[in-house]
Amino acid sequence: MVVLKSAAELATMREAGRVVAQTLKAVSEAAAPGVTLLELDDLAREMLAERGAKSSFLHYHPSFAPIPYPAVLCLSVNDAIVHGIPDARRLEPGDLLSIDFGAHIDGYHGDAAVTIGVGEIDAAAQRLSDVCRQALEAGIAEARPGARLGDISHAVQTVCRAARYGMPTGYGGHGVGTAMHEDPHVPNEGRPGRGLTLRPGLVLAIEPMVIESGSDRHRLRRDGWTVSTVDGSRAAHWEHTVAVTDDGPVILTGL
Repeated sequence: MVVLKSAAELATMREAGRVVAQTLKAVSEAAAPGVTLLELDDLAREMLAERGAKSSFLHYHPSFAPIPYPAVLCLSVNDAIVHGIPDARRLEPGDLLSIDFGAHIDGYHGDAAVTIGVGEIDAAAQRLSDVCRQALEAGIAEARPGARLGDISHAVQTVCRAARYGMPTGYGGHGVGTAMHEDPHVPNEGRPGRGLTLRPGLVLAIEPMVIESGSDRHRLRRDGWTVSTVDGSRAAHWEHTVAVTDDGPVILTGL
């Protein structure tokens, strides 16, 4: 069921989204060579506590997962696409790190992700992240009243495929509200003019993911959470929570 949000609900979601944005910024700045993934997760936990927010990810237990999610960040390095669990791994110069984070205030969620380089990264890695972010921006631009869900999907797909990148089959965005994952599913590929008609009050997490080699194949690691490329090539992931309003798309997880 698709639930439209009131102005008051959107205001609360904007508060949660601001916590998400501030935390992603702080974690991105702290992600230096030698820092462990667990140290980054600790930083995010501290920021949640300081801001009176709660994690959307910690203890989340969907039906596909063997265990509840044990962290507040998803940290996916190099060939990990999404849902990487923080551990004692130390970041190395040149790593490509995707940081996904969700928080809720008074039961309303915000969800966003960025991909950054650790130290200096090569041009191909920078292009991978840049194209993924451009795909996100293209999708957000279509999130306006009267457009169709397929318009968002097609915009994301067009940017990613033009760059000859793969897109993990079956993965995409979702509605956001009093649950982190609500209807509708937001595919990263689709046909324009098809699907749900967008209305003011609809809130969507738009989140392209790209695979450097051009393959769409992926695998689930033994931890039951981390989704990785099959061929070992690198991946990138960008995401924002976006409200459809009479004035056009509004990013709720911006600074």
